[in-house]
Amino acid sequence: MNDDNEIGPGRLVGAMRADEVATLIEWAAQESWNPGIADVGIAWSVDPAAFIAVRERGELIAGGTILSYDGAFGFMGLFIVRRDLRGAGLGTSLWQYRRDRLIGRLAPGASIGMDGVFGMVPFYERGGFVFAHRDLRLEGTAHGARDPSVVALSAVGFPVIDSFDRKHVAAPRSALLRRWLEQRGAHGGALLEDERLVAYGVVRPCRVGYRFGPFLAERADLAERLMGHLLAAIEGEPVQIDVPEPNEAGLGLARESGLVESFGCARMYLGGEPDIPLNRVFGVTSFEFG
Repeated sequence: MNDDNEIGPGRLVGAMRADEVATLIEWAAQESWNPGIADVGIAWSVDPAAFIAVRERGELIAGGTILSYDGAFGFMGLFIVRRDLRGAGLGTSLWQYRRDRLIGRLAPGASIGMDGVFGMVPFYERGGFVFAHRDLRLEGTAHGARDPSVVALSAVGFPVIDSFDRKHVAAPRSALLRRWLEQRGAHGGALLEDERLVAYGVVRPCRVGYRFGPFLAERADLAERLMGHLLAAIEGEPVQIDVPEPNEAGLGLARESGLVESFGCARMYLGGEPDIPLNRVFGVTSFEFG
């Protein structure tokens, strides 16, 4: 079924094809976003309808994602216009189309989140989004020490991890999370207290090095132990972590690990800010998918 719509003279917007996803990934790499090697493929496997393309004469010229978490929450990401076509209104038209299409994919009243570059905040505000906080990227070289009390995620079991994860996100994301934890080349770990899960985290391979996310812990001391263990698993490799600025302990931990701020995004919401305990979010999963 072809659901393409005109978005300008000779330009059609609609569902992205599987063969176009590789182009979107390459564009993201060219922007130095350094996505996880498996990130986009995982999102596609969970929600292929989230991928939106603009074509001119059949060729991809812009794209983005509008992920739906079972209709309860949406997230906009991977918003890219081909470099030679920027500044002429195409991006505005695509962004508005994606916003409206995502609203239609969600339950009435469901919120939508996004991480946008700081310079675009006024534009997103005009589109109805409200600034919540900054997410800051820190990066450096991985150095850590293994902690013998850290257990493998497989030893904890997915249902337990999924239940813990739901306490720290806007809406359940079981299908995406399961694939995220199982991706090739990733390192994960968890901490238990009295047989209860109190922290878990993942570092996954990217185009360059590794990136944390998700990285959730009930307390900073737990996050410190787990972070050191995961850094030791990728000793000497380039590593990045994206930390919500309100989590001062998380920023301090990253800096104590030798990481320095290199980039950031504005977390914004349309339809109300979800109640997320940011003091327990030591590393967001992804700027692209929430």
